[in-house]
Amino acid sequence: MVELLAPAGNYDKMVTAFKYGADAVYMAGKKFGLRAFAGNFDENEMERAVEYAHSLGKKVYITLNILANENDFDELKAYVQYLEKLQVDSVLVSDLGVMAFINEYAPKLTIHVSTQASILNSYAIKALSMFNVKRIVLARECSIEEIKRIRQNIPADIELEAFVHGAMCISYSGRCLLSNYLTGRDSNRGECVQACRWEYCISEKNRKDDKYPIQEDERGTYILNSKDLNMLEHLKDLKDAGVYSFKIEGRMKSPYYVANVVNAYRRAIDNMETLTAEQVQELKDELVKTSHRKYTTGFYYGAEDKECLESSYPVQTHEFMALVVGDHDGEKCLIEMRNRFKVGDELEVLSPNQTFNKIIKIQKMENLSGETVEDAKNVQEKLYLYTNLPLKEYDILRKKV
Repeated sequence: MVELLAPAGNYDKMVTAFKYGADAVYMAGKKFGLRAFAGNFDENEMERAVEYAHSLGKKVYITLNILANENDFDELKAYVQYLEKLQVDSVLVSDLGVMAFINEYAPKLTIHVSTQASILNSYAIKALSMFNVKRIVLARECSIEEIKRIRQNIPADIELEAFVHGAMCISYSGRCLLSNYLTGRDSNRGECVQACRWEYCISEKNRKDDKYPIQEDERGTYILNSKDLNMLEHLKDLKDAGVYSFKIEGRMKSPYYVANVVNAYRRAIDNMETLTAEQVQELKDELVKTSHRKYTTGFYYGAEDKECLESSYPVQTHEFMALVVGDHDGEKCLIEMRNRFKVGDELEVLSPNQTFNKIIKIQKMENLSGETVEDAKNVQEKLYLYTNLPLKEYDILRKKV
């Protein structure tokens, strides 16, 4: 038994993650998390989120993983006591002071140690046991073999969590000062501008006005950029090494990204022992249908793969065209337009249900007034789509680019 843990940048993405099979989500309040530019959750939204998740038997983890300054503690007491009262399932923490603070002022809160803490060995984990931690999110720099040894040398009641998919930083465990230096926005306090993704050039010392791009291809070179992690076909290796929770990165990604990636990993986990080569390839193909950079297995298999790549531009093979917002009634369903499509177009279904990857050739659409629509071009217009497929709310319609 393993856990599939998905990002929830806002309430809609949380619901999407659960609809597509996540067992738990991680999210942030308006402060103290490392994705300040995600939508995040105010207190009312967080209460709704926790209530909704628990009604499904799912879990909610709250990020408190900033590297805290002294003045952060002025507001932290009330916040952690609020989270304790709300009965969130854990808080993600990287700072030792914050862990000690939670133990003192909100002792019923379960602590998961964030990847920002750079935990790479069993001695660090045993030292952290004094803070009553339940789970360690391993540093991205750990290999499969190292994880096996760590698992063998720590208490059985401490869980291990590891990233399986998503963007990676060219930095140590995501701790970076490049954003701070170039823009004044602190990447260790949730304000990273992803300066590592920018295009860079060089200049000669005595000719500072002459800038020369570092040439590698027609789009430039991005010397600090990284491939995206993708461990979909290696999940059994991680499970056998002792990883309990498989974590997907992406709180700032789109609902389409969340649906696509969670759906693929859910199917891979549920059939981990029996997947054929053909089924594995089908799921791998899914992961190029949403925005991604070239894929890598990161540090899991040592130095066999390289993290740097030549292009900063994410690519995808399919585009999000419409969201199903009402269940099929036997004849039609209600959809909400995301990108332009027309009668005659073929759209593919992304769904956690049996309609997954089915094709719909658009033959008839109507607006809410019952008027025939040939061209869905009005932004987020709701339309009735006529189809024989039993589509469900939160299914997604996409089109090959």
